Amino acid sequence: MEQKTQNPLGTAPVSKLMVKFAVPSIVAMLVGALYNIVDQFFIGQKVGTLGNAATNIAFPLSTSCLALALLFGIGGASCFNLALGRGEKDKAIHFVGNALVMLAICGTTLCLITQLFLTPLLVAFGAPDDVLPYARSYVRITAFGFPFLLLTTGGGHLMRADGSPRMTMFCNLSGAIINTVLDAIFVLGFEWGMEGAALATIIGQIFSGVLVIRYMCHFKTAPLKKKHFKVQMQYTGQIMSIGMASFFNQLAIMLVQIVLNNSLKYYGSLSVYGESIPLACAGIVMKVSQLSFSIVIGIAQGTQPIESFNYGAKNYKRVREAYKLACMAGGVLSLVTFAVFQLFPRQILGLFGDGTEEYFAFGERYFRVFLFFTILNFLQPITSTFFTSIGKAIKGVFLSLTRQVLFLIPLVLILPRFMGIDGILYAGPISDAVAVLVAVGMVMVEFRGMRKLEREASVSAE
Repeated sequence: MEQKTQNPLGTAPVSKLMVKFAVPSIVAMLVGALYNIVDQFFIGQKVGTLGNAATNIAFPLSTSCLALALLFGIGGASCFNLALGRGEKDKAIHFVGNALVMLAICGTTLCLITQLFLTPLLVAFGAPDDVLPYARSYVRITAFGFPFLLLTTGGGHLMRADGSPRMTMFCNLSGAIINTVLDAIFVLGFEWGMEGAALATIIGQIFSGVLVIRYMCHFKTAPLKKKHFKVQMQYTGQIMSIGMASFFNQLAIMLVQIVLNNSLKYYGSLSVYGESIPLACAGIVMKVSQLSFSIVIGIAQGTQPIESFNYGAKNYKRVREAYKLACMAGGVLSLVTFAVFQLFPRQILGLFGDGTEEYFAFGERYFRVFLFFTILNFLQPITSTFFTSIGKAIKGVFLSLTRQVLFLIPLVLILPRFMGIDGILYAGPISDAVAVLVAVGMVMVEFRGMRKLEREASVSAE
């Protein structure tokens, strides 16, 4: 009981805790998005439309890294905080050690698979013949950074759970700064093109990964010992079950990217835009929108320690308060993002190099139509993280799959048959709207359940 009452997660004002944990989490997520944005910016300026299309083709691999990082990072952090909330300190440390080992194994495995099956993977991701060489040059190098990317992203969640959100922010930010500086030197200065951008990326990722490893050698809650790194199913299984929602969410995003790329390639070839223009525009739109989405996810992840600890301690009022504050912050951000995407799409596209009038025309429509319900998109990731944080993995997984798998992919496959490439654009807002309705319904039911538990506890106390 002492752990439950003295831990700031259970006693400090929720709003202050939100700032403490959400801001570094937002920075960490933004940095991850900026890795891709920065590369795209310099590649667009120096290589052009084909280079922009190549980074879009490679994007599913970045998403797969994020999926694995969140599986063991968020899963490990949630299990860690839930165990601390119950007063089980020794058990909590085992979750951290097991999560770190799995991050290292998965990063190395993904690197090897990518190197062995690079060309078939890129073709499956929708690479046209003229884009494939650029994508191949870029990914062959960036794949070596996958183990460090997973350690940085997943380890960051464990560091936040350990009460070190600022250190998490520093690890991610330092790597991003290195990437940006080296991009300018390698791409603009040395004119190394795709290879230069890729090399800058992995150097930044390696630096961040080393910082995370160094931190783990001095874990604050308790020292990590050899026994904690022994992979045991009782710990790894729980980590995976809790992190599965975030994993499937990213996996679904990756699947959507692959389906979108292939659909844009096919229906683009039947339109005035051709194969490469829709792919290049979609890549820019996806990565720019990821900036706003990363902030929303960062806000959601900032609530995770608060929601997990207080749910474990049966302080349901604080759990609901954290969720509602996250929704308020996400709503304000989404409103601003919606206005920017609707008013300034051409200006945003222009940041990533020149193009034909067809290029700008399609890009503008993609921003305005596909992302029309950006104003509501904050609800799904925040609610999905909420269910993950309180240990209800199945609900979190289901909600993670609603927009991308259950709604968006079928619409992307069906609507273009009747509307051509425009069908792809309208699939976005329709799936967004339906996913929001599902999220709202699920969280309302969960809140009613919490209030019922509170009433029962009050009656028992009397």
